[in-house]
Amino acid sequence: MNATLQSITPLVPAGNNLATELDFYTKKMGFTVTWQNGGMAGIERDGIAFNLVENDTQAWVENASLSIGVSGLDALYEEYRSLPVQVGPLEMKFWGRREVHLIVPSGVCFQFYEQTMV
Repeated sequence: MNATLQSITPLVPAGNNLATELDFYTKKMGFTVTWQNGGMAGIERDGIAFNLVENDTQAWVENASLSIGVSGLDALYEEYRSLPVQVGPLEMKFWGRREVHLIVPSGVCFQFYEQTMV
């Protein structure tokens, strides 16, 4: 029998204060904490899950990014655009995606996109 890859759960740096970052993800971005132990926690929204890791290595935080596909990008943009963080404009990219970028308090960049062309 051949192995089959089934899922991915990225490790995302939370900066040096996991509690503050969890507060932002849950109260501002709509995620739910699924587990927490020490300096790590799992969070989820709409089936998208990742693990936050308390870590003060600035190079990791500054170079970390996630690209998350969504349906209803306009609604998500309206939900997030007034957050007290850097939220970029909605942009149409030549590779067939509409995208918006958001940088959370720890410094991690999130790219939310909706595919418009196949």
